[in-house]
Amino acid sequence: MNTPTTTTDDSLWIRRFQPRPDAPVRLVCLPHAGGSASFYLPVARAMPDFADVLCVQYPGRQDRRAEPLVDSVPDLADQVFTALLPWADRPLAFFGHSMGASVAYEVARRFERQKGIVAAALFVSGRRAPSAHRHETVHLRDDDGLIEEMKALSGTDSRLLGDEEVLRMVLPAIRADYRAAETYAPEPGERLRCPVLAMIGTGDPKVTEAEAAAWADHTEGPFALRVFSPGHFYLVRDHAEVIEAMAAQLRTTLGR
Repeated sequence: MNTPTTTTDDSLWIRRFQPRPDAPVRLVCLPHAGGSASFYLPVARAMPDFADVLCVQYPGRQDRRAEPLVDSVPDLADQVFTALLPWADRPLAFFGHSMGASVAYEVARRFERQKGIVAAALFVSGRRAPSAHRHETVHLRDDDGLIEEMKALSGTDSRLLGDEEVLRMVLPAIRADYRAAETYAPEPGERLRCPVLAMIGTGDPKVTEAEAAAWADHTEGPFALRVFSPGHFYLVRDHAEVIEAMAAQLRTTLGR
């Protein structure tokens, strides 16, 4: 199978930590608010050999820190969609956690609408369905309020939270991500046609079981909901179970 001419080692958008160039499906991983491609390094290492894992790096963080921030889910999805076009020579599945789930959904919509490409699967984690609206204003808080939110969700490395200089440096990117997530309002349109698996942790303050179940209304394909151990970042603790749930769905899609 051919590999895109845009190599992953020096790509701005796509990081391929465990290249599997002959894999029949590509799993695209979209980070949470304040997250980076490296968050999904364990996924790249643990997924079965039939999945080539592509981890997306958003602008404004790590090696892309000097680039302009993107504070809109649709704008971010537009740019991710364009970056992924060279990789669409075989089936694409999408996995997004929290804000990343909204971006994954919008990217999957763009592939269906603009290219007629139906995703092999959409995995949405720790995020309410687009139709389950909440009024949230974390992005309007001062820096201390934003840090308090991050600590409550336990989504940022505790070493970073304790390093005042580094933390203040990354806060603009985190605030832009929160603005994108909290102001996201999907445009009307046809439902997806791919399988959707929603995954949440019990007691997650960011999504209820009912809000996650509402993802079923956004696809004509099969839908399932999995509930894991407590917390917004359950997927760090339940890593093996999450990987197996996604691998099982991809096996079904691929007929393996």
